[in-house]
Amino acid sequence: MVEAGIYGGLFLSALGAATLLPMQSEAVLVGLLLSGRPVLLLLFVASLGNTLGGLVNWALGRGIERFRHRRWFPVSEAALTRAQGWYSRWGKWSLLLSWMPIIGDPLTLAAGVMRERFLTVLLLVAIAKTGRYAVLAAVTLGFFG
Repeated sequence: MVEAGIYGGLFLSALGAATLLPMQSEAVLVGLLLSGRPVLLLLFVASLGNTLGGLVNWALGRGIERFRHRRWFPVSEAALTRAQGWYSRWGKWSLLLSWMPIIGDPLTLAAGVMRERFLTVLLLVAIAKTGRYAVLAAVTLGFFG
């Protein structure tokens, strides 16, 4: 029961961190990695949550464009315009940067606004998010030196 709560907490922190909410999941993952829990399971749970969070942004982008000038809109006009510019210039491949702080979440939102296909978003965001967590795990566990 406790283990399910631990993995559920990791999942929720990763999901929240990938949405437009101001959350972090890296510290949670590092703490759990250092606790000796199974690395691949931790990577799977964190990657699944973070990828689903990116898909939430994509889904929001599909229908939220009409609200972009409202005061409560979750992304600043400048951030969304910048993300759309990146997306227009680099297309779907810009989603490989969805792991990055500050620009990653608006990129996934922009992919929805720009009507990118679901499967394309799923695959590229999953690669980016899993890659980031894999590097973090490797650094945490000393695989690089």
